[in-house]
Amino acid sequence: MKVSSKGSRKFWNFSPGFLGINALVAAGITIVSEPSCLSSLSGMAAVADDFSISFLLSVALSYGGFLSESYFDERISWIQYPVRRLVTTCLVYFVYVFCTSFIIIFLYSLLIKERFTPGNIPWKDLVAWTWFPMQVAFVLSFIFISRSFLMEWKKAAIEAEQLKTEQLAQQYQSLKDQLNPHFLFNSLNVLSNLVYENQDTAARFIGQLSRIYRYVLDVQQEELVAVSREAGFAESYLSLQKMRFEDALQYRINVPETAGYLPPLSLQLLLENAIKHNIASSEQPLCIEISAEDGCLMVRNNLQMKTSQPNESAGIGLSNIRKRYELLSDKAIEIGNNDGYFTVRLPVLTRIYDKNSPVAQL
Repeated sequence: MKVSSKGSRKFWNFSPGFLGINALVAAGITIVSEPSCLSSLSGMAAVADDFSISFLLSVALSYGGFLSESYFDERISWIQYPVRRLVTTCLVYFVYVFCTSFIIIFLYSLLIKERFTPGNIPWKDLVAWTWFPMQVAFVLSFIFISRSFLMEWKKAAIEAEQLKTEQLAQQYQSLKDQLNPHFLFNSLNVLSNLVYENQDTAARFIGQLSRIYRYVLDVQQEELVAVSREAGFAESYLSLQKMRFEDALQYRINVPETAGYLPPLSLQLLLENAIKHNIASSEQPLCIEISAEDGCLMVRNNLQMKTSQPNESAGIGLSNIRKRYELLSDKAIEIGNNDGYFTVRLPVLTRIYDKNSPVAQL
């Protein structure tokens, strides 16, 4: 998994910022190691020599750390193989530091300082002189390892969240896709009955159905719609059903200027369920009420259940609404069945969602 960015590579490839930081590090090391040398000209010359070697080592060690990090970022994941990555990175980097610092110190001592000749090389001293660069490398390795791990962990977290978002979005879209054919299927069932019972009513039903279905198509790609639009659609839908049931269906809608939003077609599903599962006749009219109270939209109907339920019922209604609320909000629908009434309370949502919904962020 590659986590190094283009901007990071630009910095490490001997940019002015990279060289400037290493110059500051070298100056700090020089001042700490030779504080007394700053008081004389001869001391200043020694300081210049120490600064040069410190700067060269700092550049080599930090750039090597970047190369090591970049190389293993593409080959060994911190997330999948943390122990292997830690051991391999440290081993390779410390071998690199030892070899590089040994070569730099060797050449510097031989060619610049002339501390020895090719025939009289103090190998033990050279190895001892690499001890300080190894200590610096320990600090640098901690910085590089921490940086690399945090960057990969951040990228993995972002990718996981993006995947979760895509999965939830697909799940939410599949729930919405259920509504369109479901609504058409049930409307055509009603129309098939009206064609044989009353052709004039069937003709008016078709005209009203075309206007309602236009709304269904308009809201298919929306996560939420305004309560006022849903209430208006509910009234159109009930007036459509009124053509079929006449006095057997009674309804009342009382949603005065209610602000907020609902999942699209949620009211239609509840109304459809009420009509599908309850007796509606002149002697036993089905009464449906839609009202707003306490931040919810309440849909209530009197219970007079049919003895046999329709075979085409696929349980889409309440389950569909419940799942869409779970994806959009931490508020849940409330279902009640008492005192001879079946009641569903739909929480009214806002455009600032009730929780950090991945679906809402799309």
